[in-house]
Amino acid sequence: MRFILASASPARLRTLQAAGLKPEVIVSGFDESTVTEDTAGGLSRALAKAKAKKVAAQLEDDAYVLGCDSVLEFNGRICGKPADAEEAVTRWKSMRGGSGVLHTGHCLIDTRRDLRLTRSSATTVYFADLTDKEIASYVATGEPMQVAGAFSIDGLGSPFVDRIDGDPGTVIGVSMPMLRRMFITWGVPMSALWDAVDR
Repeated sequence: MRFILASASPARLRTLQAAGLKPEVIVSGFDESTVTEDTAGGLSRALAKAKAKKVAAQLEDDAYVLGCDSVLEFNGRICGKPADAEEAVTRWKSMRGGSGVLHTGHCLIDTRRDLRLTRSSATTVYFADLTDKEIASYVATGEPMQVAGAFSIDGLGSPFVDRIDGDPGTVIGVSMPMLRRMFITWGVPMSALWDAVDR
């Protein structure tokens, strides 16, 4: 069956490819502002489900569809992508030297059997104590506006994260151990997906 990633994230695509998968990318175009939840984990799951469902509804043949979304929980606040550079700077000034929890929701749909699983994973992130100049320089690259929580661990932001406690894939945007467990629930081993892409 086709394996489709319902996300425009190049980091998610690279992670899946590194694990031997060759997903097709179909961006959902879902309006994230229409979804509200009380918790970061709940919001990440709701957004992942909405994206996967929208893409699955467009398909006319059988496929596995994976939707993902990441949200940072910091000091009890839910933080997605910053709206602009000013917000990114303000957020980094509050995060530096502290820690937060990055939640990534995963929704996997099997369109052939009309099955759906929704799960989330969480990883604690410890931020470096950046100077104002480091924050300004990082925000000026534009990267913080493209990622949940205004940081990355697989790009320019990697020097600004001291350590993490949990699966790094969760922070990058897709947890491969979580995805494996979801497929196993349906009796599908990851090796079956390798075979499907002629690996």
